[in-house]
Amino acid sequence: MTILDTIIERKKEEVAVSKSNISVDQLKETTFFERSTYSLKESVINKSGIIAEFKRQSPSKGIINSSVLPLDVASAYEQYGASGISILTDKDFFGGDFDDILSIRNHIHIPILRKDFMIDEYQFYEAKSMGADVVLLIAACLSPVQVTEFTALAHELGLEVLLEIHTEEELRHFYSDIDLVGINNRNLKDFKVDLQHSVRLKNMLPKETLSVAESGIYSTADFSYLKEKGFDAFLMGEYFMKHANPGNQFAEFISHVSL
Repeated sequence: MTILDTIIERKKEEVAVSKSNISVDQLKETTFFERSTYSLKESVINKSGIIAEFKRQSPSKGIINSSVLPLDVASAYEQYGASGISILTDKDFFGGDFDDILSIRNHIHIPILRKDFMIDEYQFYEAKSMGADVVLLIAACLSPVQVTEFTALAHELGLEVLLEIHTEEELRHFYSDIDLVGINNRNLKDFKVDLQHSVRLKNMLPKETLSVAESGIYSTADFSYLKEKGFDAFLMGEYFMKHANPGNQFAEFISHVSL
Protein backbone atom coordinates (compact mmCIF):
# COMPACT_ATOMS: atom_id res chain seq x y z
CA MET A 1 0.00 0.00 0.00
CA THR A 2 1.41 3.43 -0.98
CA ILE A 3 1.24 6.52 1.21
CA LEU A 4 -1.47 7.84 -1.12
CA ASP A 5 -3.56 4.71 -0.51
CA THR A 6 -3.13 5.16 3.23
CA ILE A 7 -4.18 8.81 3.03
CA ILE A 8 -7.30 8.01 1.00
CA GLU A 9 -8.41 5.27 3.40
CA ARG A 10 -8.06 7.68 6.31
CA LYS A 11 -9.86 10.41 4.34
CA LYS A 12 -12.88 8.15 3.84
CA GLU A 13 -13.11 7.70 7.61
CA GLU A 14 -12.69 11.43 8.21
CA VAL A 15 -15.42 12.37 5.72
CA ALA A 16 -17.83 9.84 7.24
CA VAL A 17 -17.38 11.43 10.66
CA SER A 18 -17.84 14.94 9.24
CA LYS A 19 -21.06 13.91 7.51
CA SER A 20 -22.45 12.54 10.76
CA ASN A 21 -21.62 15.75 12.62
CA ILE A 22 -22.68 18.47 10.16
CA SER A 23 -25.19 18.04 7.34
CA VAL A 24 -24.94 19.62 3.89
CA ASP A 25 -27.96 21.75 4.78
CA GLN A 26 -26.10 23.07 7.81
CA LEU A 27 -23.06 23.85 5.66
CA LYS A 28 -25.28 25.83 3.31
CA GLU A 29 -26.32 28.06 6.21
CA THR A 30 -22.76 29.11 7.12
CA THR A 31 -21.47 32.64 6.69
CA PHE A 32 -19.27 32.11 3.65
CA PHE A 33 -21.52 29.81 1.65
CA GLU A 34 -23.24 32.59 -0.30
CA ARG A 35 -20.16 34.75 -0.89
CA SER A 36 -19.01 35.46 -4.43
CA THR A 37 -15.74 33.68 -5.12
CA TYR A 38 -12.50 35.01 -6.59
CA SER A 39 -11.20 33.54 -9.87
CA LEU A 40 -7.79 31.89 -9.74
CA LYS A 41 -7.71 31.78 -13.53
CA GLU A 42 -7.98 35.56 -13.72
CA SER A 43 -5.52 36.09 -10.88
CA VAL A 44 -2.91 33.82 -12.48
CA ILE A 45 -3.13 35.80 -15.70
CA ASN A 46 -3.07 39.24 -14.07
CA LYS A 47 -0.58 38.75 -11.21
CA SER A 48 2.67 36.87 -10.55
CA GLY A 49 1.33 33.41 -11.35
CA ILE A 50 2.63 32.10 -8.04
CA ILE A 51 0.17 30.20 -5.84
CA ALA A 52 1.94 30.43 -2.49
CA GLU A 53 1.20 27.70 0.02
CA PHE A 54 0.75 27.49 3.76
CA LYS A 55 1.84 24.01 4.83
CA ARG A 56 3.01 22.90 8.27
CA GLN A 57 4.19 19.40 7.41
CA SER A 58 4.12 16.60 4.84
CA PRO A 59 4.54 12.82 4.85
CA SER A 60 7.84 13.09 2.97
CA LYS A 61 9.40 16.01 4.89
CA GLY A 62 7.84 15.76 8.34
CA ILE A 63 7.47 19.06 10.21
CA ILE A 64 8.30 21.98 7.90
CA ASN A 65 7.14 24.94 9.98
CA SER A 66 4.72 24.75 12.88
CA SER A 67 5.48 28.11 14.47
CA VAL A 68 3.84 30.61 12.11
CA LEU A 69 0.20 31.70 11.83
CA PRO A 70 -1.83 31.29 8.62
CA LEU A 71 -2.99 34.92 8.62
CA ASP A 72 0.53 36.32 9.00
CA VAL A 73 1.86 34.18 6.16
CA ALA A 74 -1.12 34.63 3.82
CA SER A 75 -1.19 38.39 4.32
CA ALA A 76 2.49 38.64 3.39
CA TYR A 77 1.98 36.41 0.35
CA GLU A 78 -0.80 38.71 -0.85
CA GLN A 79 1.17 41.87 -0.08
CA TYR A 80 4.12 40.74 -2.20
CA GLY A 81 2.07 39.70 -5.21
CA ALA A 82 0.88 36.09 -4.96
CA SER A 83 -1.87 35.13 -7.41
CA GLY A 84 -3.47 32.86 -4.85
CA ILE A 85 -3.04 31.12 -1.52
CA SER A 86 -2.99 27.34 -1.17
CA ILE A 87 -4.03 26.03 2.24
CA LEU A 88 -3.67 22.39 3.30
CA THR A 89 -6.72 21.24 5.23
CA ASP A 90 -5.72 17.60 5.76
CA LYS A 91 -5.02 17.22 9.49
CA ASP A 92 -3.50 13.76 9.92
CA PHE A 93 -0.81 13.87 7.24
CA PHE A 94 -0.24 17.60 6.61
CA GLY A 95 -1.12 19.20 9.95
CA GLY A 96 -3.84 21.30 8.33
CA ASP A 97 -7.16 22.50 9.68
CA PHE A 98 -10.39 24.01 8.30
CA ASP A 99 -9.79 26.97 10.61
CA ASP A 100 -6.64 27.82 8.64
CA ILE A 101 -8.90 29.00 5.80
CA LEU A 102 -11.63 30.39 8.04
CA SER A 103 -9.11 32.52 9.91
CA ILE A 104 -7.86 34.32 6.79
CA ARG A 105 -10.87 34.51 4.50
CA ASN A 106 -12.09 37.93 5.64
CA HIS A 107 -8.59 39.39 5.57
CA ILE A 108 -7.25 38.63 2.10
CA HIS A 109 -8.64 39.44 -1.33
CA ILE A 110 -7.12 36.84 -3.61
CA PRO A 111 -8.30 33.27 -4.32
CA ILE A 112 -7.83 30.50 -1.75
CA LEU A 113 -7.25 26.93 -2.91
CA ARG A 114 -8.48 24.27 -0.53
CA LYS A 115 -5.74 21.68 -0.97
CA ASP A 116 -6.95 18.31 0.23
CA PHE A 117 -7.84 14.87 -1.04
CA MET A 118 -11.31 15.38 -2.49
CA ILE A 119 -13.09 12.03 -2.73
CA ASP A 120 -16.70 12.84 -1.80
CA GLU A 121 -19.29 15.42 -2.86
CA TYR A 122 -19.66 16.47 0.77
CA GLN A 123 -16.16 17.98 0.75
CA PHE A 124 -17.14 20.48 -1.94
CA TYR A 125 -19.88 21.89 0.27
CA GLU A 126 -17.31 22.02 3.07
CA ALA A 127 -14.92 23.94 0.82
CA LYS A 128 -17.55 26.51 -0.08
CA SER A 129 -18.62 26.90 3.56
CA MET A 130 -15.07 27.60 4.75
CA GLY A 131 -14.48 30.31 2.15
CA ALA A 132 -12.42 28.51 -0.50
CA ASP A 133 -12.50 29.66 -4.12
CA VAL A 134 -10.79 26.68 -5.75
CA VAL A 135 -10.59 22.95 -5.05
CA LEU A 136 -7.90 20.44 -5.97
CA LEU A 137 -8.82 17.23 -7.78
CA ILE A 138 -6.01 14.66 -7.74
CA ALA A 139 -6.25 12.35 -10.74
CA ALA A 140 -4.24 9.65 -8.97
CA CYS A 141 -7.10 8.99 -6.56
CA LEU A 142 -10.10 9.66 -8.84
CA SER A 143 -11.57 8.17 -12.01
CA PRO A 144 -12.19 10.33 -15.10
CA VAL A 145 -15.93 10.03 -14.38
CA GLN A 146 -15.46 11.30 -10.84
CA VAL A 147 -13.43 14.25 -12.13
CA THR A 148 -16.24 15.14 -14.51
CA GLU A 149 -18.92 14.86 -11.82
CA PHE A 150 -16.89 16.73 -9.20
CA THR A 151 -16.02 19.51 -11.64
CA ALA A 152 -19.69 20.02 -12.46
CA LEU A 153 -20.54 20.19 -8.75
CA ALA A 154 -17.68 22.61 -8.05
CA HIS A 155 -18.84 24.93 -10.82
CA GLU A 156 -22.42 24.72 -9.57
CA LEU A 157 -21.12 25.97 -6.21
CA GLY A 158 -19.07 28.75 -7.83
CA LEU A 159 -15.73 27.02 -7.22
CA GLU A 160 -12.96 26.62 -9.78
CA VAL A 161 -11.08 23.34 -10.24
CA LEU A 162 -7.37 22.64 -10.33
CA LEU A 163 -6.83 19.14 -11.72
CA GLU A 164 -3.54 17.58 -10.64
CA ILE A 165 -1.87 14.98 -12.85
CA HIS A 166 1.49 13.25 -12.85
CA THR A 167 1.36 10.52 -15.49
CA GLU A 168 0.52 10.31 -19.18
CA GLU A 169 -2.34 7.97 -18.31
CA GLU A 170 -3.86 10.65 -16.08
CA LEU A 171 -4.21 12.98 -19.07
CA ARG A 172 -7.44 11.03 -19.68
CA HIS A 173 -8.93 12.84 -16.69
CA PHE A 174 -8.67 16.20 -18.44
CA TYR A 175 -11.58 17.70 -20.34
CA SER A 176 -12.48 21.18 -21.51
CA ASP A 177 -14.41 22.30 -18.39
CA ILE A 178 -11.34 21.97 -16.16
CA ASP A 179 -10.16 25.45 -15.12
CA LEU A 180 -6.46 24.78 -14.52
CA VAL A 181 -4.22 21.73 -14.79
CA GLY A 182 -1.48 21.22 -12.23
CA ILE A 183 1.36 18.93 -13.14
CA ASN A 184 2.99 17.56 -10.02
CA ASN A 185 6.75 17.45 -10.36
CA ARG A 186 6.72 15.01 -7.44
CA ASN A 187 5.41 11.48 -7.81
CA LEU A 188 2.86 10.97 -4.99
CA LYS A 189 3.71 7.28 -4.81
CA ASP A 190 7.48 7.52 -4.29
CA PHE A 191 8.00 11.32 -3.88
CA LYS A 192 10.69 11.53 -6.57
CA VAL A 193 10.91 14.89 -8.40
CA ASP A 194 11.38 15.18 -12.19
CA LEU A 195 10.89 18.59 -13.81
CA GLN A 196 11.53 17.33 -17.33
CA HIS A 197 8.78 14.75 -16.95
CA SER A 198 6.37 17.57 -16.10
CA VAL A 199 7.38 19.54 -19.17
CA ARG A 200 6.70 16.51 -21.37
CA LEU A 201 3.21 16.15 -19.89
CA LYS A 202 2.48 19.86 -20.27
CA ASN A 203 3.27 19.63 -23.97
CA MET A 204 0.59 16.95 -24.35
CA LEU A 205 -2.17 19.29 -23.13
CA PRO A 206 -4.12 21.62 -25.43
CA LYS A 207 -2.12 24.84 -25.88
CA GLU A 208 -4.81 27.04 -24.38
CA THR A 209 -4.79 25.11 -21.07
CA LEU A 210 -3.71 27.12 -18.04
CA SER A 211 -0.89 24.97 -16.61
CA VAL A 212 0.45 24.98 -13.06
CA ALA A 213 3.82 23.52 -12.08
CA GLU A 214 3.41 21.93 -8.65
CA SER A 215 5.93 20.88 -5.99
CA GLY A 216 9.65 20.30 -6.19
CA ILE A 217 10.52 23.90 -7.13
CA TYR A 218 13.57 24.44 -4.95
CA SER A 219 15.36 27.38 -6.59
CA THR A 220 15.00 30.39 -8.87
CA ALA A 221 16.67 28.22 -11.54
CA ASP A 222 13.87 25.62 -11.26
CA PHE A 223 11.28 28.40 -11.53
CA SER A 224 12.96 29.99 -14.55
CA TYR A 225 13.29 26.63 -16.32
CA LEU A 226 9.60 25.83 -15.90
CA LYS A 227 8.55 29.34 -16.92
CA GLU A 228 10.67 29.16 -20.05
CA LYS A 229 8.96 25.87 -20.89
CA GLY A 230 5.59 27.63 -20.87
CA PHE A 231 4.04 27.01 -17.46
CA ASP A 232 1.51 29.73 -16.56
CA ALA A 233 1.56 29.32 -12.78
CA PHE A 234 3.59 27.79 -9.99
CA LEU A 235 2.33 26.18 -6.78
CA MET A 236 5.08 26.59 -4.19
CA GLY A 237 5.01 25.85 -0.49
CA GLU A 238 8.01 24.16 1.07
CA TYR A 239 10.47 26.64 -0.48
CA PHE A 240 8.84 29.43 1.52
CA MET A 241 7.55 27.55 4.55
CA LYS A 242 10.90 26.04 5.55
CA HIS A 243 12.07 29.53 6.52
CA ALA A 244 11.27 31.20 9.84
CA ASN A 245 9.43 33.97 7.98
CA PRO A 246 7.78 32.51 4.86
CA GLY A 247 6.43 35.90 3.77
CA ASN A 248 9.88 37.48 3.72
CA GLN A 249 11.24 34.49 1.81
CA PHE A 250 8.47 34.90 -0.74
CA ALA A 251 9.32 38.60 -1.16
CA GLU A 252 13.00 37.70 -1.60
CA PHE A 253 12.15 35.07 -4.20
CA ILE A 254 9.91 37.45 -6.17
CA SER A 255 12.71 39.99 -6.33
CA HIS A 256 15.06 37.50 -8.02
CA VAL A 257 12.85 35.99 -10.73
CA SER A 258 11.52 37.36 -13.97
CA LEU A 259 7.73 37.41 -13.99
